[in-house]
Amino acid sequence: MVDYSKWKDIEISDDEDDTHPNIDTPSLFRWRHQARLERMEERRREQEEHERKKVETRQKLKETEEKIKKLESEQKGADLTELKNILQDLEKQEMKIKEAEEEMKKKEKLTPWNVDTIGQDGFTKTVINKRLPCKGDDNGLSDEEKEKKMKEFVKENEKKLKEFGMLGRYEDSKKFLQDNPHLVCENTANYLVIWCINLEIEEKHDLMEHVAHQCICMQCILELSKQLDVDPRACVGSFFSRIQNAELEHRNSFEDELKAFKERIRKRAAEKVADALKEAEEEEKKARRGPGGLDPVEVFESLPEPLQKCFESQDHALLQKTLAEIPQKEAFYHMKRCVDSGLWIPDSKSKELIDGGVPADDTKETSAANPE
Repeated sequence: MVDYSKWKDIEISDDEDDTHPNIDTPSLFRWRHQARLERMEERRREQEEHERKKVETRQKLKETEEKIKKLESEQKGADLTELKNILQDLEKQEMKIKEAEEEMKKKEKLTPWNVDTIGQDGFTKTVINKRLPCKGDDNGLSDEEKEKKMKEFVKENEKKLKEFGMLGRYEDSKKFLQDNPHLVCENTANYLVIWCINLEIEEKHDLMEHVAHQCICMQCILELSKQLDVDPRACVGSFFSRIQNAELEHRNSFEDELKAFKERIRKRAAEKVADALKEAEEEEKKARRGPGGLDPVEVFESLPEPLQKCFESQDHALLQKTLAEIPQKEAFYHMKRCVDSGLWIPDSKSKELIDGGVPADDTKETSAANPE
């Protein structure tokens, strides 16, 4: 799983989340992993039982044929009916075994591609005792050290990271990573995720989808490495060879994961845009607050319609007339809020009245000042 939350100084940050937007990506290899292993073990037992029956049937068939030939050569006219019936039954049994074998092969082709099968061909004859340290590994580092290391990595490799993100053919990606093995690490996946978010925010949707494909390839390699507990650089050749020759079902599985990842990128980008707009709105609101800390827009919208018309027309006489027509307590409440928001600057007389308050039983009318 890729963690990008600590790198708040690199274009896009997320100080609230502890995981990056493709939090679901481990499901590509580990979702219901135990159940998958159990199914694989069951298939293995079925195959062993099938092989045992096949060998046993062939052996009996061979022995029966030899008996028939021997009797035919030694005893002419011997009654071979029983042996021929046995031979016929064995031949039928062999046909059923062949049909079962074909069915098992079909089921094997339809088995979803996962990390427990993707690396088998590449590592059946390879023994790696210890996972070698990779330049991009962050294991054992503090958050500050990870952030510093990520910045250094991007500074040193950004040109090559972008080059990898723009590649379109599996063969080209394979050769590029084999020529630049230091890029096969978590920091590369993290950079590609951040780049995808930036591209989506910039509304470069097609380019985002292209880079997202490369990002998923890198994440697949890293997840495969974790599952096999080997250096991720050793998984590059196996991954690309397998995906190039993948069955349709396996390819569809990869495409489904890619589609889900792109949806998460779109969602994350939308959240970032919404957060940025909200922050800008808060800053704007803060900047326009009056001396009393109130927002003039909110105060204006809370005024009764007659008072709103006074401020819209900037008619001093109309304001005085309107204030005289409403209860003094209500007039005091609204005009105090207008002063606190900077919507109205009172003269000395009305300011004294507002600062002193209005008694509950006082029906004296206030005098209005210039609203401008």
